[in-house]
Amino acid sequence: MAQRFLPIVVLGLVAGLVLVIALWSIDHYRLTRGSTAYSAQQATGEGLPETTAIEWKLVTTWPKNLPGLGSAPENFARYVNAMSNGRLSVKVFGAGEIVPAFGVFDAVSQGVAQAGHGAAYYWKGKIPAAVFFTAIPFGMTAQEMNGWLHYGGGLELWRELYQPFNVIPFAGGSTGVQMAGWFNRELRSADDLKGLKMRIPGLAGEVFDAAGGTAVRIAGGEVYTSMQTGVIDAVEWVGPYNDRTLGLNEVADYYYYPGWHEPGAMLEFIINDRAYNALPDDLKAVVSAAARAANAAMLDEFTARNNESLRDLLDQGTDLRRLPDDVFARLHQRAQEVMAALVASDPMAAKIQRSYQGFYDDVRAYHAISEQAYLDARARVLPPTGNN
Repeated sequence: MAQRFLPIVVLGLVAGLVLVIALWSIDHYRLTRGSTAYSAQQATGEGLPETTAIEWKLVTTWPKNLPGLGSAPENFARYVNAMSNGRLSVKVFGAGEIVPAFGVFDAVSQGVAQAGHGAAYYWKGKIPAAVFFTAIPFGMTAQEMNGWLHYGGGLELWRELYQPFNVIPFAGGSTGVQMAGWFNRELRSADDLKGLKMRIPGLAGEVFDAAGGTAVRIAGGEVYTSMQTGVIDAVEWVGPYNDRTLGLNEVADYYYYPGWHEPGAMLEFIINDRAYNALPDDLKAVVSAAARAANAAMLDEFTARNNESLRDLLDQGTDLRRLPDDVFARLHQRAQEVMAALVASDPMAAKIQRSYQGFYDDVRAYHAISEQAYLDARARVLPPTGNN
């Protein structure tokens, strides 16, 4: 009896084994295919479900963990990670870790990194009108720039400017009014600018060239050595807080103020548009809020740290000087000429300049009877400070 049913039992066992193998093959195929699809999605963020953790790389133009400038991308990453409860994590890379300092814009544009932090005027060779979104010589302060960007149409123009490059900009922090810079030559008159080699980027570099000097484009990590070896005679970096960190007082004789070239240097967060648009709406809001918070935090930090740092520099023997009036006048005259040439050569620059200048005129009119009037009155009734 058992022998009669043996072939049937064997046939059943073979059929079962074939079924198990088939099911395993289908499941393995699904897992392998799913893993490949996930890897592709993770690179762009596209099509990921809301519960999937997304990882972004953020590249910067600054040395890793540089105080002040370098704190903004770190703050942004921390805010995003916390507000998204880990659903979107951002890892920050300093200049040279993935791309060189001046390769940040292209890296984000091409999707090598999902985000970046830098200064718009670094890209003026590619996008001439980008200079408006860092600083205009003799232009708006940090407070005024934030007003224009967020309530005066500036941010919309910035995004229009970057849209062909697949990049979305956000305000990324401001240093406030900068210092005019460190010099190894004394400036007694405007004629002393002639032949002076200075690290000074953006539109201000063109102004400096027009005033008789030579502007040199050098990343932050190279300025100390360039001054030390005589490659340049002068350097503007930021202000006491960051300048002390780089040790610029060790390689320069004079420290001049005020920063005519960057009265409110605005930095930027830039996001690859494909990576941003792939996010669910709540994570888009997280990115926007984190950028806004980091933008405010940077100005607060510089306001809190600059004079403390300046006192330390003065204690170390720094020779603090005010720019002579005729130097200021020469630079202002050349700034007007350089701006006129930019507007005449680039339609987008002309469009942005109309918005910028209109807001600037209005805010100056009000600040004349508010901020400036108060500062003037305060100076008249209070004793001089220790830096005077």
